[in-house]
Amino acid sequence: MAYWFLSSSMWPTKSTGPVSLSSLVFLSLSKPFLFKVAVLYVLVLFRCCFEVHIGHVGHEIRTCTGPKSGFRSATHVWRKGGVQDVIFFPKCFHLYDRVGKPRVGHDEKYSVPRIPALVELCIQAGLDLEKYPTRRRTKPVYSIEGRIVDFELVTDKDGLEGNLYSQNVDSVVDSNFGTNIEEMTKKSFFENPCNLLDQSNDDEGMNLRDLSIRTMDSWFEMMSGVKKMMEKYNVLTCGYCPEVQVGPKGHKVRMCKASKHQSRNGLHAWQEATIDDLVGPNYVWHVRDLNGPALNNNLKRYYGKTPAMVELCVQAGAPVPDQYRSMMRLDVVPPERDEVDLVA
Repeated sequence: MAYWFLSSSMWPTKSTGPVSLSSLVFLSLSKPFLFKVAVLYVLVLFRCCFEVHIGHVGHEIRTCTGPKSGFRSATHVWRKGGVQDVIFFPKCFHLYDRVGKPRVGHDEKYSVPRIPALVELCIQAGLDLEKYPTRRRTKPVYSIEGRIVDFELVTDKDGLEGNLYSQNVDSVVDSNFGTNIEEMTKKSFFENPCNLLDQSNDDEGMNLRDLSIRTMDSWFEMMSGVKKMMEKYNVLTCGYCPEVQVGPKGHKVRMCKASKHQSRNGLHAWQEATIDDLVGPNYVWHVRDLNGPALNNNLKRYYGKTPAMVELCVQAGAPVPDQYRSMMRLDVVPPERDEVDLVA
């Protein structure tokens, strides 16, 4: 049986010609529009739980499940949030050879770097990053009695000549090659998103509404590309915790702390992931009137929800996307606070 592990196909565009899909997703993720909109707008984050609200004041809906929430009747205590609260990008282990060594052992948890899972998906789909090298193949890989047999030339990291592996010899690649944390930059591009503001001088003259529209377009471009790549490349998530791993198999690092992890010795229970596991949308309550009163707890059944990214762009002036109109419940007219008892 032969397995092909090649780079992603080329997708034509009108302006730039043939560009790989992984590069398009990476470029849309790297655009600085989101960070400008988030800096100019107000984000509110709760102190004790993961609830996020976008607006000038926090809502009054009692949904807090954090520590000592019972003493506050599940009322939130708000503070100002940041860009990292709009979208959540979980991290995973970087795989140098996704075929020859598809799993990371427990003893390698400190020697193999962890990068955002979305970036790892782009790397496996064909994106080349100097900091995170990966092995590319142009010939099929065979599975004989459960062993992976490779017929490609393997160049040693010391510059020695490669050896041609026969059918009876498995290709061996150093698991630490190119993945030593000391050789990598400690803080990657995504850990310092504010640096993007210094690289966006050409967008300084753009108003807030145009920035929100371009941010929304970049968001949908990224989500569309991620869905296409997930159809070809495996992404796994734990059934008990938010851990994600991009690759044919899940890692064996015993780091799960969810329910009944003692019976599994801390190992994850891997299953197929969805796009929400790879790009955390952080659903928030939709605010129709920014200058109106805070959302009331008695009227929560009349309010809609939407991803924090969409809510941020809509409040900044972008049009409401058609696919989120029903979720935001724009066709529902909420009553006034003094009319709650009059509504059936």
